[in-house]
Amino acid sequence: MRKLIAVAVMLSIAVPLLAQKKERERLQEAGTVMKEILNIPEGIPQNILNKAECVIVFPSVLKFAIGIGGSYGRGAITCRTGAKHNGPWSAPAMMALEGGNIGIQLGGQATDFVLLVMNDRGADSVLSSKIKLGADAAAAAGPKGRDAAAATDIVMRAEILSYSRSRGLFAGVSLEGSTLRGDGGANKNLYGKSLSARDIVQRGRVGMPAAGRELINVLTRKSPKRAS
Repeated sequence: MRKLIAVAVMLSIAVPLLAQKKERERLQEAGTVMKEILNIPEGIPQNILNKAECVIVFPSVLKFAIGIGGSYGRGAITCRTGAKHNGPWSAPAMMALEGGNIGIQLGGQATDFVLLVMNDRGADSVLSSKIKLGADAAAAAGPKGRDAAAATDIVMRAEILSYSRSRGLFAGVSLEGSTLRGDGGANKNLYGKSLSARDIVQRGRVGMPAAGRELINVLTRKSPKRAS
């Protein structure tokens, strides 16, 4: 009986620690992906990034991650703080991306996705509930490099711009029809308590985790202030 109790106690400690480690690694990978993508010469245009209110990164989404609900990716969101979204980047909250349309973009290797939330309505939608891209929030493939100047209308209309990187190729990609939601379970694993994405990103109820520093630091270096 004592052995069973000891095993139960060990499991009660080990399982949360393993779950936390997994989310920390995912967050660290999101930072690495963001750093690499922002260093691509013909990547996300600087003026587009400077206008973004939030950035969402889904690292290493794999084709075999397809189940009953379709493709599934996990990542993190950070938003500019302050009433007018002109403050520092927030602590990251964990997010999930789901839907069959993701599968269309996936090849045999891991695919990274970056989503830019461009305005207040888009940020409020993403932080409030599960949304369908293209239906609940206007979404479009993000322009890159020199294409930015020719895509002014797309940028003005879209609430969310999306990009992908796979097999060394970086491009704007449409994820319309996919769903985006806060990942409460992952937030609890990471921070040790139940928190919504809004609690973390807008209400500042937790400090910056060490695993999230690279993501925030690279965004701070590349785009410290939001363009009006």
